[in-house]
Amino acid sequence: MSFKPQEGEKVLLREDCAEDRLKSGVLILTNKRILFQKTEGRMATFSKKEGEVILDIPLQAISAFRAEGFLVKKFVVVAVDQTYKFGVFSNSKWEKEMRQAKGL
Repeated sequence: MSFKPQEGEKVLLREDCAEDRLKSGVLILTNKRILFQKTEGRMATFSKKEGEVILDIPLQAISAFRAEGFLVKKFVVVAVDQTYKFGVFSNSKWEKEMRQAKGL
């Protein structure tokens, strides 16, 4: 199942990354939710195949989020008693966009 925005939904950020437990994928932040879509890499062709969306959290269900780390940067999201740590390029950019999306 590939990611398709809902009506009135805008993609704010999208980045290839890895989550500590969920492994490789694409992290997507919209004005309504945050999603993680698995990817499958192929070394022979240096391509990635999009997989299913394995994480789909409405923004109102996110109780906390923060940028963490200096050398190894993580964007941390806490929702429904679960903590997810995404290794992103600019964790402060993700934190800023999430703050704006949640209206904080």
